[in-house]
Amino acid sequence: MTLSRHTALIWGRFGRLSRLPLCGFSCSQTASAAATPHRESFAVKSSAATHTDSSSNNSKPKKSRVMPSNVEIKAIVSDPAKFAEKAAQLSQSEGTIIRQHDTFFNCSQGRLKLRDFMNESGQLIFYERPDTDGPKLSRYSISPTNDPPSLRTVLSDALGVKGEVRKERRLFLIGQTRVHMDTVEGLGNYMELEVVMRPEQAVAEGQQIAEDLMEKLGISKECLVTGAYMDLILKGRKVT
Repeated sequence: MTLSRHTALIWGRFGRLSRLPLCGFSCSQTASAAATPHRESFAVKSSAATHTDSSSNNSKPKKSRVMPSNVEIKAIVSDPAKFAEKAAQLSQSEGTIIRQHDTFFNCSQGRLKLRDFMNESGQLIFYERPDTDGPKLSRYSISPTNDPPSLRTVLSDALGVKGEVRKERRLFLIGQTRVHMDTVEGLGNYMELEVVMRPEQAVAEGQQIAEDLMEKLGISKECLVTGAYMDLILKGRKVT
């Protein structure tokens, strides 16, 4: 799972521009057998749903601010070098390299992870979403930290570690879409599209933007996958 406006700020502050040397992969050559492509893989993410606040008896219920939503897809990248070239052309940039180390902790509901940006900054992220194919609504909350290692130690002692994901991400911005090209340790090469929805846009419009961009980037529907990288890693461990 990737984030909305909060991580965009960190990317802008801590990322660096660079060309990423990558070798070619085919969909059948990814390291994990668990990453079996699915026909549909759209995810709709929102950090908070609209709700009313009726805590005061002397005032009318007030609606909270509706947080941004994303339409998201994930796919295996068959040719990372070619994908990066197309993304660079569409974004008119070489992209930003971001190193990420995600630690997932045991929790009774949803997912709790600590994202370490490997530069003395990080984020503690809790999110919930259904484990189903097709569009999914994800609610999440984020807390920044300047000491990820210390926080990881405390949470590991308190909750136990479910698993870890290490990746190098190359971020491209194309219109209202964040394009991630990820090299994930133990899995291989993937891409994520996050269409940052405007308040007046419907989900179907975001899906159409994602489909059009998939075509321009040369991503076929056969390479689409569902689930988070952590899910794919855990499934891979079960079958080995």
